[in-house]
Amino acid sequence: MQYRTIRLRIFGRVQGVGYREAMCREAERLGVAGWVRNRADGSVEALAQGSDAGVAALLAWARRGPPAARVERVESGPPGDEDAPPYARFERRSSV
Repeated sequence: MQYRTIRLRIFGRVQGVGYREAMCREAERLGVAGWVRNRADGSVEALAQGSDAGVAALLAWARRGPPAARVERVESGPPGDEDAPPYARFERRSSV
């Protein structure tokens, strides 16, 4: 299966508002695998892997987030070498 993988950093009021849980639900709905976690600097980091359309739709969702969030900006780029393997599902990871 062909898939696309991107890494995201989401900034703004994105912690303590259910962002990670909402992203997990949206990724599952879109058929996107990967992970999401909080960062110590107050941002949220995610890795999204799936079809071009699925990853693009999750990126568009990330720019809005759940209703309680206030997304200021989203940075996206290629994954690191450690993120190359295919993922089977989308999961919430421990904060870093």
